[in-house]
Amino acid sequence: MKPVTPFYPVSLNLQGRRCVVVGARDDREAIEKAAALEESGADLRWLTDPSAVVESDFIDAFFVISTPQDERLSARLREYADRHRFLLCCIDQPRFGFVAMAAIAKAGPVRISVSTTGLAPRLGKNLKEALQRAMDGTFERFIDCLATQKERIRHRYSAAEQGGLRRKEMIRIADGFDAEIRFQYPEWFEEELALSFAPQLLEDE
Repeated sequence: MKPVTPFYPVSLNLQGRRCVVVGARDDREAIEKAAALEESGADLRWLTDPSAVVESDFIDAFFVISTPQDERLSARLREYADRHRFLLCCIDQPRFGFVAMAAIAKAGPVRISVSTTGLAPRLGKNLKEALQRAMDGTFERFIDCLATQKERIRHRYSAAEQGGLRRKEMIRIADGFDAEIRFQYPEWFEEELALSFAPQLLEDE
């Protein structure tokens, strides 16, 4: 199998920027992506009839997400993106776009994104859900308290002291926070793993 080049992970500031969703009104993916874009402060335009989109719909776009897995539509959107220089994501068709959507766990202002570069969306979803369970109300309260402490530290030191002292204080208040991660694999993989190690064990003996 040819190795897949991973996409570069990045977060976008979409405040006030024109973002377009292409997808039917009852399309779950389109609904989720439109809601996420609005939450990020984007100037959202939702094209609910994919068969009716035209190039002029995207002239002022910054970021476009297309949810129908229609190769002809995706290829056309890629042409528009190349001409008008907007970011494009075609769901489950990464070869047409520049952006792959990540599974996102969130708590307050914190966002943790998980990407498998389109290879294993279910794995990405499972990782996201595990992180989301850990990022509970206590975690969210901790983040709020850190933000309050940061503001207090900012007011505590003069401009001349802001650099090193402020940084040391921020490190100090976060000290003690830790997270534990453990993976559990399906039986078929455990069996395959055991078989892959078997010849090496025999050689060692």
